[in-house]
Amino acid sequence: MRMNRRGFLRQTGAVAAAGVLPVSMVRLAFGQEGQDFTFAYISDSHIQHIRGNEFVRNWDQGLKRAVAEANLLEPKPDFVVFGGDLAQLGTKAELDHGAEMLSALRYPLYAVMGEHDYYLDLGEYWSELFGDHYYSFDHKGVHFVVLNSVLTYDEWTYHRWETPERRMLEMAGLDNPNGSPFMVGERQREWLRRDLARIPRTTPIVVLSHSPLQKIYKGWNFWTEDAEEVQAILAPFEKVTVLYGHVHQIQYNQIGSISFHSVMATAWPWPYPETYAHSGAYVPVMTVPMNRADPFNERDATGWQFIDVHTGRVAAHYTLYDNKNRTVAYNAATGRPEDTEYQNPARRIPPQAHY
Repeated sequence: MRMNRRGFLRQTGAVAAAGVLPVSMVRLAFGQEGQDFTFAYISDSHIQHIRGNEFVRNWDQGLKRAVAEANLLEPKPDFVVFGGDLAQLGTKAELDHGAEMLSALRYPLYAVMGEHDYYLDLGEYWSELFGDHYYSFDHKGVHFVVLNSVLTYDEWTYHRWETPERRMLEMAGLDNPNGSPFMVGERQREWLRRDLARIPRTTPIVVLSHSPLQKIYKGWNFWTEDAEEVQAILAPFEKVTVLYGHVHQIQYNQIGSISFHSVMATAWPWPYPETYAHSGAYVPVMTVPMNRADPFNERDATGWQFIDVHTGRVAAHYTLYDNKNRTVAYNAATGRPEDTEYQNPARRIPPQAHY
C-alpha cells in the first residue's frame, strides 16, 4: 500500500464494534458563531510486526476498535486526527498495516508523526503515506498547527549509530539513557512564527503534536527540549490548546493562555513517572490533580475523553475502562482548572504526589 495523503484520505470502509470508545472526541466551541464542531483523535497504536503477515494482536485490535467506533460517533466528527506512533519500529510493514486500518475511517484524516514512525528512516516512508511532517490548516474559524515535535540533536540523529535499526531501537525505549530529548527545532519554530504571523491573536489556535510541548519527566522523554521557546511563540494568542499523545496516560495543564491535554493510547497505558522518579528528578507541579491509571490493568487509561474547548478554556470529561466518569473544568473565580466530579475517591493520590 503506497499512496500520497490525498489518495489515502479517499479510502473509506465500514466496520462495526461496541463498548467504551478507545478514541477521543474533541468539541470546539469557540469557532465562528454557529459553527461549533467536533473532531475525533486516535493515537499511539504501536502496530508491531512479528513475521510474514503476523502482527501483535492486542495493538491491532486497539486501532481497529478505535477506527470502528470513530465511524459510529454521534455527532459525526468533521475529521479525525491520528496522533503518532502508528508503528512500533517504523518499518514499512507496520506503517502499511496501520495505514490500511486507518483507511477504513469515513472522515478526512490529519496525521501527526511519532518517534516510532520517524527514527528508522527519518520519516521518509511516512511522507509517502501521509504527506508533510508539519503543516497547518484552518477549519471553521480555528487555526490548526501540526508539529513534528520528536526531532533531536543532529549528532545523535546522523552520526552516533551504525545502523538505522539501532537508532530506532535506542529511541524506542521508555527509560533509556542512550536516548535523546525531543524537540521541535529552530527551523520548525521559525516556520511556526511565519505561519502564525498572519493569524489574528483572537483566533483560536489548536496545536497537534506528539510529545507534550512542556517538560514533564526527562528520564522517560515525556519532554520537549525547546518547549519554552514554542510556548513563547504561542503565548500572544488568547486561546491556545495543545493536544498530544506519546505519554499513554491522562495529563492536563494550563500555562498562561495555553491548555495542554494528552490523548490516551489505543495500545497500552504507562504508569505515571512520579512512581519511579528518583530523588531530585524533575517532575513539575501540574495545575490539577489527575486521575491515575493502573499500570497493572492493560486497558486502564486507554479509554476516551471528551474535551469541550470553550473561549479558550477547557472542560475535559474522562471515562476510564474501570472507572466512573469525572470532569475537570475551568474555574473562572480562581483562573485555574479544578475537579468538578471525583466519583471514585479511592483512586485519588495525595496532593504531594500530583505533578
